[in-house]
Amino acid sequence: MLWGCLGAAGLLLLVAVFAAIGIYNRLVTLRNRVDNAWSQIDVQLRRRYDLIPNLVETVKGYAKHEQETLEKVIEARNIAMSASGVAAQGEAENMLSGTLKSLFALAESYPDLKANQNFMMLQEELSGTESKIAYARQFYNDSVMSYNTSTQTFPSNILAGMFGFTEREYFEIEEAAKEPVKVQF
Repeated sequence: MLWGCLGAAGLLLLVAVFAAIGIYNRLVTLRNRVDNAWSQIDVQLRRRYDLIPNLVETVKGYAKHEQETLEKVIEARNIAMSASGVAAQGEAENMLSGTLKSLFALAESYPDLKANQNFMMLQEELSGTESKIAYARQFYNDSVMSYNTSTQTFPSNILAGMFGFTEREYFEIEEAAKEPVKVQF
């Protein structure tokens, strides 16, 4: 009888250990998915940052006396590139989106610029990049939701606390900046 109880207790302990290993591995997988999703956002933001100087140079040729707007776009780009952390990145992206709207509004005043092939190509590439950023942001936030749910629900929250799995931030943007950059010709 004693050996039967010890065997049952040993079996229960073994099941508990394997369950803990499974939970830990799931938390690691979800954390890595969040990190990967953030990397995908970063890739698209870098692409956006690379397009902006070309766009500004194209506009410069047509709108020489609009230097202040162009400088604000470059300044916002530089701030966004140096932002670190999800919240700071979101704030910087809001500012950059606002300055890009100003740049495209400026382009409305210059019919020759709107017809420029290089400007049109850059605008189309930027629009495509904005769509990719939106998709990457959605994937990131979905990954954060899954990860945070796992770190907050029982019994995985116990292991999450023991091994330092902390809640992650969502990549949120302001209501005004949620609309894509629009340009009308």
